[in-house]
Amino acid sequence: MNQSLIPEVLSPAGDMERLDAALNFGADAVYLAGEKFGMRAASANFSYDELAVAVKKTHALGKKLYVTCNILPRNKDLVELPEYFSHLDAIGVDALIISDFGAMGIAKKYAPHCALHISTQFGVVNHAAASFLYNLGASRVVLARELSMEEIREIRANTPKELELEAFVHGAICMSFSGRCVISNYLTGRDANHGECAQPCRWKYSIVEETRPDQPMTLQEDADGSYLFNANDMNMIEHIAELAQSGVASLKIEGRAKSAYYTAVTANAYRRAVDGYVASGFSSDYKPEEWIVEELNKISHRPYGTGFYYGMPSQYHQAGGYIRSYEVAAVVKSWQDGWLKLSQRNRFFAGDTLDVLSPGEKPYAFTVKYMENEERLPISSAPHPTMTVWVPCEQPMKQGTLFRFKK
Repeated sequence: MNQSLIPEVLSPAGDMERLDAALNFGADAVYLAGEKFGMRAASANFSYDELAVAVKKTHALGKKLYVTCNILPRNKDLVELPEYFSHLDAIGVDALIISDFGAMGIAKKYAPHCALHISTQFGVVNHAAASFLYNLGASRVVLARELSMEEIREIRANTPKELELEAFVHGAICMSFSGRCVISNYLTGRDANHGECAQPCRWKYSIVEETRPDQPMTLQEDADGSYLFNANDMNMIEHIAELAQSGVASLKIEGRAKSAYYTAVTANAYRRAVDGYVASGFSSDYKPEEWIVEELNKISHRPYGTGFYYGMPSQYHQAGGYIRSYEVAAVVKSWQDGWLKLSQRNRFFAGDTLDVLSPGEKPYAFTVKYMENEERLPISSAPHPTMTVWVPCEQPMKQGTLFRFKK
């Protein structure tokens, strides 16, 4: 088997719960941030101590951990970078995701054992830029999201074979070029390039003609407004073969600010799709099983598209919210002596038939025939957040298995 043909499944983790979900459900590597210097300030992120724990957890499973340091740093940010990079180097972080030449230089000096991955914020769209960055010490380039599949093939054909290419395959797409945007700064004072984006591209806008200021108008025939900036989410689950054969070494899933459920479902789907591609003998005609494709409709998402891979992406001309069709009922904490110990997430009842998603398995139905609370007293429902619920189950289930229901 040619391992170089097998792309890495790279999942986001906004906190320790999401890290566990990514690792349990099949990610080969995880990317996350410390409490500073990452582009998702809204996430809980990881303290110094938590970063060390995260590295140990990840490496114990033979997987990799990358830390994002991909803000566009101002002078004041540079002061703390040497100490931070030294810490990341000491705890064994596999790679730093960098978006700035200055930060790259500091990382080479203070984190010499960490590989350097060039962030999509850098905006790499051609092979000359990719090769130049490789010559400066980068081992991987996260390609700009504005590239087509054909352009990726051209970059692969004209760059050193040792340089890895990473590409986004799933999640929200920013309307600006590779995430560099000042609309949030202008309208709200929140710096998108320091991870504090207010997402004004998702807002509803109207136009006003100068002589009629009291008559706002939409830009199209839509009573709800116009959404010129509001892009569809990306979903490349049906294009794994083409991505791999274009030379993409890592399939990056967006979503450090999203839930552990989102992390689990996306990691599981792309893991199963990549495994299916390998099992097909690396067939260029490989398509994942329908249930794998359907899994990605069971998470919160906007209407899906394929980004710029096959031409210009369509925009989402409706409300900027998400489609949410499934909720998590409970998470498996353990199985012992024919009983499941669950932690409740949303209310469910004895008699409900729930959808079960277990790491590495196809989803299946499970009927909750009987329930007990933490004191082992019979109950008819589980109404309280995170309450412990005991459910009889003959077969063991893995820790982290999810029970869910359609809304």
